[in-house]
Amino acid sequence: MAREVINPENIPSPPFIRTLFSTTKFAWLWTIIRVYVGWQWLSSGWNKVGNPAWTQTGAAVRGFWANAVAIPETGNPPIRYGWYRSFLNFLLEGEHHTWMAKLIVAGEILVGIGLILGALVGFAAFFGALMNFNFMLAGTASTNPVLFLLSILIMAAWKVAGYYGVDRWLLPMVGTPWQRDLTAATSREARA
Repeated sequence: MAREVINPENIPSPPFIRTLFSTTKFAWLWTIIRVYVGWQWLSSGWNKVGNPAWTQTGAAVRGFWANAVAIPETGNPPIRYGWYRSFLNFLLEGEHHTWMAKLIVAGEILVGIGLILGALVGFAAFFGALMNFNFMLAGTASTNPVLFLLSILIMAAWKVAGYYGVDRWLLPMVGTPWQRDLTAATSREARA
């Protein structure tokens, strides 16, 4: 039996990983995970909509950032990285909390809707993970580590995570990079 020659540009995934992340066989699992994560984001953002500290003054974000950059007399500060503390101080000094609070609320709601509907799941999961990452850098644990991990897994399964959702129709309409390569390769083979 001849051994398969592995192209160094295309190293195959183990069969189980390929099945889990790239086939519709586990689309039901990704639907459960993405709807759960989406609901967490949507409910978090929706709870902030009626709160003036989020949607008008940004006081909630200012307070969060002020606590995060504070260095206690004893113990460890919430932020472990000086560059991130400097970044938050820059945002505080420039009073960027007023627009950033609105952006956070809108981002949480849009990520939640995208994941629940299964629309552009990879992008929605990426922006959710980005928010989780920033919240963790600022010293907040809460649900962020779990949501971050689940978002990373959803991003890995982006091709099938929205199969039971809008992506089932949206991705073929929008087109994907591999479809263009496949179309070009098919037309070259047809000419040969």
